[in-house]
Amino acid sequence: MDPIEEFPEQSVRTGGFSFGQPRAFTLSPDGEQLLFLRTRGPEDAVGCLWHLDLRDGTERLLAAPERLGDDGAVPEAERIRRERGRELSSGIVAYSTDRSTEHIVFALQGTLYYLAGRDGSVRAVQTDGPVVDPRIDPTGRRVAYVTGRELHVVDLADGNDLTVAREADPQISWGLPEHEAAESMGRTRGHWWSPDGAHLLAARVDLTPVQRLWIADPANPERPPREVAYPIAGTPNAIVTVHAFDLVGGSVELRWDRVGFEYLTAASWDAHGPLLAVQSRDQRTLLVLAGDPVTGETRVLHEQRDAAWVELVYGTPARTASGKLVHVDEAGETRRLVIDGVPVTPDGLQVRSILEVSGETVLIEANDEPTECHLWHYDGQKLARLSAEPGVHSGNRMHDTVLLTSSTESGRSVVVRRPGLADRAVKAFSATPVVTPRITWLEAGELAIRTAVLLPSWYESGELPVLMAPYGGPAAQLVTRRTSTAFMTAQWFAESGYAVVIADGRGTPGRGPVWEKTVHLDNLTYPLEDQVTALHAAAEQTGALDLSRVAMRGWSYGGLLAAAAVLFRPDVFHAAIAGAAPADQRLYGTHWRERYLGHPAENSELYDRLSLINHAAELRRPLLLIHGLADDNVFVAHTLRLSAALVAAGRPHQVLPLSNVTHMAAGNTAAAAGLLRAQLAFLASVWPERAEEGLHGVPDGLVELGRRDLPRTEP
Repeated sequence: MDPIEEFPEQSVRTGGFSFGQPRAFTLSPDGEQLLFLRTRGPEDAVGCLWHLDLRDGTERLLAAPERLGDDGAVPEAERIRRERGRELSSGIVAYSTDRSTEHIVFALQGTLYYLAGRDGSVRAVQTDGPVVDPRIDPTGRRVAYVTGRELHVVDLADGNDLTVAREADPQISWGLPEHEAAESMGRTRGHWWSPDGAHLLAARVDLTPVQRLWIADPANPERPPREVAYPIAGTPNAIVTVHAFDLVGGSVELRWDRVGFEYLTAASWDAHGPLLAVQSRDQRTLLVLAGDPVTGETRVLHEQRDAAWVELVYGTPARTASGKLVHVDEAGETRRLVIDGVPVTPDGLQVRSILEVSGETVLIEANDEPTECHLWHYDGQKLARLSAEPGVHSGNRMHDTVLLTSSTESGRSVVVRRPGLADRAVKAFSATPVVTPRITWLEAGELAIRTAVLLPSWYESGELPVLMAPYGGPAAQLVTRRTSTAFMTAQWFAESGYAVVIADGRGTPGRGPVWEKTVHLDNLTYPLEDQVTALHAAAEQTGALDLSRVAMRGWSYGGLLAAAAVLFRPDVFHAAIAGAAPADQRLYGTHWRERYLGHPAENSELYDRLSLINHAAELRRPLLLIHGLADDNVFVAHTLRLSAALVAAGRPHQVLPLSNVTHMAAGNTAAAAGLLRAQLAFLASVWPERAEEGLHGVPDGLVELGRRDLPRTEP
């Protein structure tokens, strides 16, 4: 099969080339053993648990789903958890270990499994119901888990199952994060063990005040709609409280000003007790609180304020062994690591996340060049970079053992480094893509907007129609020096006759707080302006772009930007493909939307001006709208409302609904592969003259590949 013809199916079969890649690593305390997850092949979606002896390189399969009778249904709460985490694989997708890493638990189709010792056998543990998010205590004696809306603890020795918290009210649940926490705050957990395994911290979520939305399945009208508790901007959030349990019948609520600080953004329990982070509704103030598990009192350890919003950084807050507070602060254009009130990273080094705090040392991800991200270690006195090659690096550390995960332009790798010994590689079984990205790296305009240009492998000279393919907004970078599905997909479009341009403009991560917060109170103007700047710079520097034929495609925020491009700048952009675009600014979640636009009651004009629906009459260019009908993050109502407004204004456009597809369109094999071809067909229908003009050596059939499905759309 022709490689270009094959790529869409290959990308989907391989989970975007993630299947077969090792992940979810845990180093043993002595740094000589490694646990991790990996599927067994490039097209195998089923995750398994593995062990690697770093002393001799012996690798063993510890647990495989088919050996455990993997024939049950995934609990609904687990399905939602995987959707929030954008999990593409099945089987074992998470596990938990005790402090020694000798005791391991995981859930599979709602059954709890326990592995005693890395040489032991796996056994099922009897529980009171289907298990979600099991967490073994640090001593290895008991496991906390959620079933239904209840929080339980089961003793691994005698099987005693204790109901820690439950309530009759169906609106109240224990031990899991609410939608906004998991989707927008990065808090994916709802219960936490104390270091001694004798106490448990748990979140109680009351959904009573939260607005309900409903998702129907038009392809199966006999099925009832699914109810989703979803707080759209300006409406009440879930009521979230935190409670400490002693597991012998005692409990206390940790109290803070919930009216002033209704968001629980982070929680943990370390050697010094419970540690919380809470944020105000306007997100301009963040408090770090120390909790007393006996009295329930909390005290403020740190307060952070910002005129726009306080950015939430993964892994914060934390404390060292001596009790020094570890957090991230902002000074001018730099996000810095701060320990005990003292900045320990220099100006210009942007701290991205806190990976580990061990003793008095801290492991972080940080970058001084936006197209890269490196692993850094602070040992209590000095800061050292642990990765070298340009790319995106992360990892783990245990004493002198460092596990380094790397994604560079040459590929992905995982190696373990120990002093005086050769690096030990962790095997990967991922597929080799049938297309190889050919990237030209640029810095566009006075702001040096990081830009990637991908041209066809057969290109020699002349001007090609242009496809802009950004995300372009908060929370995601695309222009990084690494192997990525985004670049592979871009090259596939390029091979079909396009110059593909990807640019990370203002609002994207990696360039510090000032850069990111330019989108405050306007999440479209600067990002769209920066795409224009990147386009013109790419045209000038490569000589390969036909500026009379420019399209943009994107998903989620990228879809919003693509639709905005043809509505607001039809002088520059001549067609757009908008996937899962949040077109109605009022119909998105509280924490995410209010972060950038404020409360709609206070900024009503902003919401109206920046909602694409109110600009439907301005459409003069071809527009393809795509949306999954099962999307519970950006509801299909966004696209349906925009389409209705376009119809009312007499503006032709196309809508491609995807039945039974969520916000992760890549997770559905048939839909995802066909979706790429449908987009190519749409572009070919906009500029069918490409085939007659000739494209300087384009192989026969490539233009026709994208032409076969959709009728021509007149500009």
